[in-house]
Amino acid sequence: MTTADPAIVIAVARSWLGTPYHDQASLRGVGCDCLGLARGIWRDVVGPEPFPIPPYSRDWGETGPHEVLAEGARRMMPEIVPRDAPPGALILFRMMPRAIAKHVGILTSPETFLHAYERLGVIEEPLTSAWRRRVAFAFLFPAR
Repeated sequence: MTTADPAIVIAVARSWLGTPYHDQASLRGVGCDCLGLARGIWRDVVGPEPFPIPPYSRDWGETGPHEVLAEGARRMMPEIVPRDAPPGALILFRMMPRAIAKHVGILTSPETFLHAYERLGVIEEPLTSAWRRRVAFAFLFPAR
């Protein structure tokens, strides 16, 4: 599978900076959560979303043994080893040890990432050691 140009993925991701945080939303400049950010980037880089995202609760990732985000991403994107993830990669985070991955971001450089964070909206920040150790999965956006 051919993958998208990382410079385009990063430019599109950065066009979402400042978008307010809003659960289950995916509209640049209006509101999004972390999954909505990834969905919006997909639409701009790849095209229409391949399947609808069902409604989800704020605590959906606190229970259950299934890696819902990773399984969904695997259906549409090539998976790579997280430590090998280049800029432009979609990264999934485990927010607590032994929990499923429930947060999404986009690498913008080897040291930075962009994500939608509650109360802050879409921001770009350093991929600190605290964030880096939470990365559980990484995927590349396919080419259009």
